[in-house]
Amino acid sequence: MTDQNNQTSREDDLEARAQLFKALGHPMRLLIMNLVISKARHGEELAALLQLNPATVSHHLSKLAEVGLLEVRKDQYYHVYSLAQNMLQRSLDDVIRLPQPDLRQQVKTDAYREKVLHVFYKRGRLVKIPAQLKKQRIVLEKIAREFEPGKVYSEADVNRILVEFNDDVAWLRRSLIEHQLLTRKNGEYWLIPIDDNV
Repeated sequence: MTDQNNQTSREDDLEARAQLFKALGHPMRLLIMNLVISKARHGEELAALLQLNPATVSHHLSKLAEVGLLEVRKDQYYHVYSLAQNMLQRSLDDVIRLPQPDLRQQVKTDAYREKVLHVFYKRGRLVKIPAQLKKQRIVLEKIAREFEPGKVYSEADVNRILVEFNDDVAWLRRSLIEHQLLTRKNGEYWLIPIDDNV
């Protein structure tokens, strides 16, 4: 369990770093950051300055707040956004560079996953079911990514997706539930995000 927790932690760290760049990868968000650096501002003020719909500005602000670049506080009827403390003091090197042991472990893990997928998948089809649980998990995670987070599927919908990978849809369906990648209730199925499977 400790190894699994460490792996999840590393993946979360990589994902968090990537999301930071993704949040900044929009010209309007960079403009918003520049306006908020000079002073704290509420969404309606930013919408007026940028001549944008308030809902659009709110969307951009939430993306920046999600990754910790902005802090939000309520002031009467308004949500006021300010720069998160110490966020801009981080150098690009700090954000990009991973601790070397973590980087080596990530590369090693990715190489193992690719090797397993190469052995068990041919032209997108699962040609053989692994005996080892660790390998089963890897091949099933690939299938789980075909399901949309938050969407509810009937058993027929699930079967239509699974048959694209292997004709033994009963095993796939059961195994996705056993590995806590899908959950089922009253004949309906939905995805459990992989990051939650600890």
